[in-house]
Amino acid sequence: METPRPSRWRIWCEAARPRTLPAAFAPVVVGSALAWYDGSLEPVAAAICLGFALLIQIGTNFANDYYDHRKGADTGARVGPRRAVAAGLVTPAGMRRAMIGVFTAAFVLGLSLLGWGGPWLLAVGVASIVCGIAYTGGPYPLAYHGLGDVFVFVFFGLVAVGATYFVQAGSVDLDVLLLAVPVGLLATNILVVNNYRDVETDAAAGKRTLVVMLGRTFARRQFGVSLALAFGLLPVLAWRLESAWLILPWLLLPVAWRHARALATGRAPAELIALLGATGRLLAAFALLQAAGLVLARA
Repeated sequence: METPRPSRWRIWCEAARPRTLPAAFAPVVVGSALAWYDGSLEPVAAAICLGFALLIQIGTNFANDYYDHRKGADTGARVGPRRAVAAGLVTPAGMRRAMIGVFTAAFVLGLSLLGWGGPWLLAVGVASIVCGIAYTGGPYPLAYHGLGDVFVFVFFGLVAVGATYFVQAGSVDLDVLLLAVPVGLLATNILVVNNYRDVETDAAAGKRTLVVMLGRTFARRQFGVSLALAFGLLPVLAWRLESAWLILPWLLLPVAWRHARALATGRAPAELIALLGATGRLLAAFALLQAAGLVLARA
């Protein structure tokens, strides 16, 4: 019996890859919480930052769907969630138009932040869009040359937290970096799980992710080290801000341990797909607890 075609709404929701969206949500929450701690919170600017980050993430996901299909990385042998273009649910031209539309919306929305952060934010916004496309597209796609992890760490960690704080507070300091690094590391772990699951089909398509280049053992160690560093930096931040509330995300340590064990033992596609979603939820929970810690530290 033929499987019924999903609704248009469901197709585009799946193409947006909701499991990855905590990577856009988390840095804005953390950067805005630090701005509140410092007495500089600008709710409208924070909301615009969130909208921009979500659009960049979704646009990057659409670009990934489009370019991976063109380059042959998304085939019937792939074990992850279906991709809209590869599954014939969206035409390549349709996905390309959606990608351009979302990135254009991000650019227009981002222009409204210039009143808070000044003209240099234009360069940050353009770089975010260009790298979102270059992640899997262009003459030197980052994800195909082992640079996808660097892209995620920089743009969904350092840049996103730093820019969110800057547009509200007007400066960036060491505390911003200490908050941004864990967010970037946990966001990168989402990509690690995704690439760990797809290592065979990526290798066949010539997509040289770090997992393809260095192997699954390296990926497991990278995942574990990222968790250790993310949680290990919390006491440093607590010491600098003189409040034990900043180690509140340590409540998630048992969850982080289970995730590391799941990556080490999981082989079935369903297990790794579940871990992908769980890794995104860990990032979201970490960001919310970090924000709560900042609020309580100032209360």
